[in-house]
Amino acid sequence: MRVLHTSDWHLGRSFHRESLIEAQAAFVDHLVEVVRAERVDVVAVSGDVYDRALPPVDAVALCNEALARLVAARVRVVMISGNHDSARRLGFGASLIDAAGVHLRTDPELAWEPVVIDGVAFYGIPYLEPELVRGPWELDSRTHGAALGHAMDRIRADLARRGGPSVVLAHAFVTGGEASDSERDISVGGVAHVPVSAFDGVTYVALGHLHGRQQMSDTVRYSGSPLAYSFSEAGHVKGSWLVELSDSVQRADFVPAPVPRPVGRLRGLLDDLLDRPDLARYEDHWLQIVLTDPVRPKAAMDRLRVRFPHTLALSFDPEGGAAAVPAPRLAGRPEAEVALDFVREVRGEAASGDEEELLRAAIEASRLKEALA
Repeated sequence: MRVLHTSDWHLGRSFHRESLIEAQAAFVDHLVEVVRAERVDVVAVSGDVYDRALPPVDAVALCNEALARLVAARVRVVMISGNHDSARRLGFGASLIDAAGVHLRTDPELAWEPVVIDGVAFYGIPYLEPELVRGPWELDSRTHGAALGHAMDRIRADLARRGGPSVVLAHAFVTGGEASDSERDISVGGVAHVPVSAFDGVTYVALGHLHGRQQMSDTVRYSGSPLAYSFSEAGHVKGSWLVELSDSVQRADFVPAPVPRPVGRLRGLLDDLLDRPDLARYEDHWLQIVLTDPVRPKAAMDRLRVRFPHTLALSFDPEGGAAAVPAPRLAGRPEAEVALDFVREVRGEAASGDEEELLRAAIEASRLKEALA
């Protein structure tokens, strides 16, 4: 059996206010092509299908299209909800959709009831909020380890009766995994991690939640997200795991996904960044840039975007660090003076006449708006 393991689509997400829906649609095209070219039997989607509980309509339409195309390609789909999804909304109509070969597993109580496909038992463990399952499952603690451990104990008990190969889909933070800046914190009482040993006894574990591809063991892997969702993922290779199963994992190959626009990070003096010929390869990237000029340059973003038109984030970290200066007195001072002092401090020189006029006009407009509210 060939299983394509993917996760963390986050349909509907933007990247620093840039829409990603076209890039996500390109990933769906790629996914369907891989299914057909590699004769995939099952697509396992390990949670965070959407980016939020109430996804935008274009994200819902894209998910619908993706599932319809996979069904048309005669592949079975097993999908769980993640911590970004609304389990109730994603799981709507699950019992009816089962008949089409799309198996939505969003109810924790069904985690140990497998979908059996060609002799392989697929168990879908949706994201488990410990506080919500602690009471019904009579857990001793409100940790992810306790919640997932209970589900896995029930799964192993079912496997002991059933026998044969198995696949578990889970959405969790496994100890030793490397996080990025784009995952939502799932800490509960300071305990978010679960040990990889929690998944002992399973042929293959398809993990979701962390956005970088990772191999926690020979049989426990994260596929990561199909696109970069933060600049911390600049070095990631995005894609899916193509896993060949029999009684064990015969092989697992990573299938890279298309990169509509790469992301990158640059750091240095403004003039150097604008002049260095070796940085030409970044001119089509979405960029996060840190300027190290000792004095904050004027119109830095405008100047950067002449060469790097897709610069999205800009910050300043002067070489040598900023010298400590006494904090100016604020109480009783006019707002415009405080703001102009701030400009002088961060830029190393006073605002120009035009800038001062604009700043005073903005403060006055804000005051007038508050008075009329």
